[in-house]
Amino acid sequence: MKPRIADLIIILFISLFWAGSGTPLMENSKSDPDILDEIFHVGSVQTILIEKSGELIAERYEGRLNGNRAVNTKSASKSILSLLVGVAIDKGYLEGVGQTIDEFFPDYFAQNPDSEKESITIKDLLTMRSGLETTSIRNYGRWVVSSNWSEYALSRPMVDKPGGRMIYSTGTSHLLSVILTRASGMSTRELANRYLFEPMNIQIGGWDRDPQGYYMGGNNMAMRPPDMIKIGRMMMDSGVYNGERVVSAEWIKESVEIYTRSNFNPYDFGYMWWRRPVNGYEMIFAWGHGGQYIMMLPELDTVIVITSNLMRNEGRGYQRELFRYMEERLVPFLAEI
Repeated sequence: MKPRIADLIIILFISLFWAGSGTPLMENSKSDPDILDEIFHVGSVQTILIEKSGELIAERYEGRLNGNRAVNTKSASKSILSLLVGVAIDKGYLEGVGQTIDEFFPDYFAQNPDSEKESITIKDLLTMRSGLETTSIRNYGRWVVSSNWSEYALSRPMVDKPGGRMIYSTGTSHLLSVILTRASGMSTRELANRYLFEPMNIQIGGWDRDPQGYYMGGNNMAMRPPDMIKIGRMMMDSGVYNGERVVSAEWIKESVEIYTRSNFNPYDFGYMWWRRPVNGYEMIFAWGHGGQYIMMLPELDTVIVITSNLMRNEGRGYQRELFRYMEERLVPFLAEI
């Protein structure tokens, strides 16, 4: 039996629970319609897919969306980027998370020497603890219209020491995409296709690039909801997909450990994977602006994908409503089947 992420997490965080074999599962569009219908009243949710114990037990779309249409996963793509860092380490393109960023940006630091910034590690970037001022929220617009995204991110003032508190910043995650390209000699998209997407039969859609041509690290990558389920299942199976190893089990385990806590919500953070309890079960999830999620409940051997319509974004209030629905309705139901 191939190891599952739940078997690894038990040592650190949670006790394992397996749903009994032979329990009747939901059918794709006929399963407890009241519970599934309720989620489409949360924010602008337009997709829900649920896979339990390796079987797709629910797949519902609203509006014009269907399983063949890629959706913008927004910052959920940061979790994909985390997987690519693990792949780059596995393949020898990177030495490890302890590498400092100075060797990947020699021209910048030759002109702008700064021993503190030069000591920032790949791990600091993965955990959003670089110490650099954020390029997100109020600074996002200035960052994306700048002529050089990586230099703009590196030029931000230090507001904490490297390895200190979490400072969420897409500029920070973008530095990882630049590092992946410079370390591997391939674009981040080429690296992802060769080692992650093609082995999993995933074809992504659009993916923004910066003015220098580097693929955006941690935002605006489009993926089909059924392919998002594949990512969650591969994580649950500790880096194995369809019997083939895609990412090392050690990296999967390391990625979902807790290193810090969000500075703007009550969620814990690993290597760009979020964590929080839901109805007594530990949930690990990728999360994108507006309601784009890959959710994993290891104790229930369940993967949930949710996407939402970005054209009808209703602000952050949907998060509380969504997790209330998870807490009170969906997770208790999944625990019973």
